[in-house]
Amino acid sequence: MRHHITVIGGGVAGLTAAITAAESGAGVTLCEAHDTLGGRARTAEGPYKTNEGPHALYSGGPFWAWLKQRDLLGQVLAVPPLEAARLRFHRGGALRRTPPLAMTKLVLRSAAKAPIDADFTTWATGQVGEEGARAAAHLVAAALFHHDPGSLSARFVQERLRRLLTLPPEAHYPRGGWASLVDRMAERAWNLGVRIETTERVTVLPDRSGPVIVATSLDAARRLLGDTTLTWDSGRTVLLDLAVRTRKGDPFIVSDLDAPGWIERFTAQDPTLAPAGEQLLQSQFPIAPGASRQDGIARAEHLLDLGFPGWRERVTWRREAVASGRTGALDRPGTTWRDRPAIERGDGVFLADDQVAAPGLLAEVSFNSGLEAATLALRTRKTSGREGLDLNRA
Repeated sequence: MRHHITVIGGGVAGLTAAITAAESGAGVTLCEAHDTLGGRARTAEGPYKTNEGPHALYSGGPFWAWLKQRDLLGQVLAVPPLEAARLRFHRGGALRRTPPLAMTKLVLRSAAKAPIDADFTTWATGQVGEEGARAAAHLVAAALFHHDPGSLSARFVQERLRRLLTLPPEAHYPRGGWASLVDRMAERAWNLGVRIETTERVTVLPDRSGPVIVATSLDAARRLLGDTTLTWDSGRTVLLDLAVRTRKGDPFIVSDLDAPGWIERFTAQDPTLAPAGEQLLQSQFPIAPGASRQDGIARAEHLLDLGFPGWRERVTWRREAVASGRTGALDRPGTTWRDRPAIERGDGVFLADDQVAAPGLLAEVSFNSGLEAATLALRTRKTSGREGLDLNRA
């Protein structure tokens, strides 16, 4: 009888798991609650093609290599050199063209030498001093979506700081937004025979004779499985998206080094994201648990005032949101990705998400967990009408 696997959730993790399982000959059904696939990798429809928060695809990671091997990468865009020169850093209350020298020195420190048990601020201060440590912690919030990155594990933060600032830059952008990448993954799954069922919200585990991969947010997985241990730290971030009429000289990125925050002009690398004559800005400003959306909006607007003069008169479209618990896993001092909720849950159930026990940066965690969940599910065999892990197979 053909091995069958059910995947719940059609984001990057779910699509990765479905494709991996189908490539190995398993029958796969993928259930997605929304009418479109992609999860947080969805791109808004309409003239302004925004992602759910600033997104980038990192060329040095495993997800990139996997996509490229399957000819799913499509057209990806790097930042033009002229635009890359338009980075601005907010420090000491003013915009500057260069970051503190101490911060750039920190990027050269090996992540392997950063301790797991210490917080980043304490370790980095000992390496380059307080100013450089604080600036680096705030800068790396672009890849952490957290209001206090310096309180996290030094090893965890330093790994991401080096990935974020490596030269040449790893960050690339799928042309047309992430929806184009999701569409290619979905087409690959479809051609492999994956049965894709959208608008299918699963509230209880289905009756089954095969493994189930729960590729949802950790919060949704906790409710679905009734497992209160499925928790891990994540961030809370205000997202502000704007379309503004084009003005010569606008910066590419404004990074706040006085506090965590980031504004990026996504049309700098992909003009198709907004109508001609307009620019698309996406920004994220992490906020503490007790802070309000308006706190983050106020900080964003202050940085816009500094970096994009006259932006209020140029706005043609605006969208605000708060992302809570949807910003990926954050490792506290004394923990690593191995301490997060395990992918294998027993009884033929597996997790795939960006907050589970898998390595990587942002979407790479979803990819790696989806790959691992599918690999484990494929090793199961039917025993007495139930699926269990076959320990006799490598």
